[in-house]
Amino acid sequence: MLATMSAEEIRSLQRKVLELKRRKDAYIIAHNYQLPEIQDVADYVGDSLGMAMEAKRTDHPLVVVCGVHFMAETAAILLPDRKVITPERYAGCSLADSITARQLAEWKREHPDAVVVAYVNTTAEVKALSDYTVTSSNAVDVINAIPEDREILFLPDMFLGMYVREITGRKNMYIWPGECHVHARVNPQDISRAARENPDAVMLVHPECGCSTNCLYLKAKGELDVDIKIFSTGGMVRYVKEHPDNDYVVATEVGILYRLQKEVGSGDRLKPLREDMVCEYMKMITIDKLVRSLEEERYEVKVPPEIAEKARVPIERMLAISSRKR
Repeated sequence: MLATMSAEEIRSLQRKVLELKRRKDAYIIAHNYQLPEIQDVADYVGDSLGMAMEAKRTDHPLVVVCGVHFMAETAAILLPDRKVITPERYAGCSLADSITARQLAEWKREHPDAVVVAYVNTTAEVKALSDYTVTSSNAVDVINAIPEDREILFLPDMFLGMYVREITGRKNMYIWPGECHVHARVNPQDISRAARENPDAVMLVHPECGCSTNCLYLKAKGELDVDIKIFSTGGMVRYVKEHPDNDYVVATEVGILYRLQKEVGSGDRLKPLREDMVCEYMKMITIDKLVRSLEEERYEVKVPPEIAEKARVPIERMLAISSRKR
């Protein structure tokens, strides 16, 4: 629908969102990958960790989560006494779909004494079987907080897991072979090409990218002559805000570029590593769907109480560790 909308039609819908938000005392939390017109009407825009922390802080009776489904589930788990809705109930996540609760239960039986660390990109049922949840911005901190003699089952993102294992040096860390379909397509050749084409640019690389661990290795060996920074999307925003005069090549979902443009005041200093790094699930939430969601208070996200109670424990542990680092 948005392809046929004029700029004025989009602005009109945005005004409706702002009016509905005021009238219903609603609070909109959006991910950095959301469409620009969604980011512009949100009360908070951030990464998965920031969204979870913001959900816990807000006292509004109605919370609207503009992101993929596990993000809305996390908010619902943290806010059992509030109404949490999402504008698109079918906005899923390829990474969250890469492991089920049954598969995790079987894996745990093979390692009965292991600590289970689940990336936040997982279902509530998987979180309920986990000891900690993490995001890309705090995974290293959480792993470092676990006693060194404990085995760790890290799931489901293998690229983030390999990156964290490399950084922490944890040899007793087992990694589930899951991946994000957007980040997995990135390889070291993409970074090398971008470095040749943009020799003065800083490379911002998400740790979910298939090249992240290889980049660290090649950089250490002196075989990758590029200024590379590996950050979560929240880390990217903070770094660009602190260094607005750099040129950047950004290796993550292209939706982050709009957020970064706001920090540097122009898009001229920012380039995507690959134009095809688009998450179709994130883009399913559109401004017209957000209007209908607020009007009808749909689609409510509910997690069964027995699952939510168990899933809340690893999420709270993650937030406690992250709060101490901020």
